[in-house]
Amino acid sequence: MRDSTFAWLVLAASVLAEVGGTIALRYADGFTRIFPSVLSGLCYSAAIWLMAIAVRHMEVGLTYAVWAGSGTALTAVLGMLWFGESVSFLRLAGLSFIVLGVIALNLSAR
Repeated sequence: MRDSTFAWLVLAASVLAEVGGTIALRYADGFTRIFPSVLSGLCYSAAIWLMAIAVRHMEVGLTYAVWAGSGTALTAVLGMLWFGESVSFLRLAGLSFIVLGVIALNLSAR
């Protein structure tokens, strides 16, 4: 497996871990529930560890932009689908701009 493919897969795992930690926060109830609180901490730790591995093979700016943008967009979509959070034109437009920004950064890194 090429280094760049490995880095992208590790970064994707990092995004999923970060989103998992954020969803667990929703259930942690202000860190008063032990299992979701511990799960949140473990997920965030895994996310940072995985991103540290990915950044060995990718530019720091690109890595962080993809991680933050993808995590934000995925968390927002899951919030709308899973928790019934509001769906509006502005929210969808904002998500579109996040995706376009990540694509632009990725293209400019090549």
